[in-house]
Amino acid sequence: MKLRLSQYATRIPEIYGTYIFMGLVAYFFICYLLGVIHILELRLFNFAIMCAGVYYAMRQFRRTHNDHMNYFRALSIGVASSFIGTSTFVLFLFILFTFNHGIYQDVVKNAPMGQHLNPYIATAAVWFEGMFSGFMATFILINFIETDSVNT
Repeated sequence: MKLRLSQYATRIPEIYGTYIFMGLVAYFFICYLLGVIHILELRLFNFAIMCAGVYYAMRQFRRTHNDHMNYFRALSIGVASSFIGTSTFVLFLFILFTFNHGIYQDVVKNAPMGQHLNPYIATAAVWFEGMFSGFMATFILINFIETDSVNT
């Protein structure tokens, strides 16, 4: 029996959070292999990865719940997906920076206040950046995903 994502209607944030994580890891390694990991402006593409993951999570929720999604459900799906994706990516970065100090040095050599950073502070900054990106992506995309009106 072949399982499909549509059969996991209660695990949408976990599924799309994992996709966000995989996208961020793939982009990190592409930048590292191309030797542009130190260019901070390229991190803007992380926002595009976040937006794509949040958008598809919201879309999947609508598809699996008979086209019904209110504003607060959309908000919770988007924030939960971005939280899972960002948190697992930061855990990955922390482990990578701890065991491979060369990659850590490549990443922080041009960072503002790079000489004062350690793996804890650097990954915490990435987590905050990712969470704010996730909140912003969610608020922007809620306007593009049609939500049901909230009955008061």
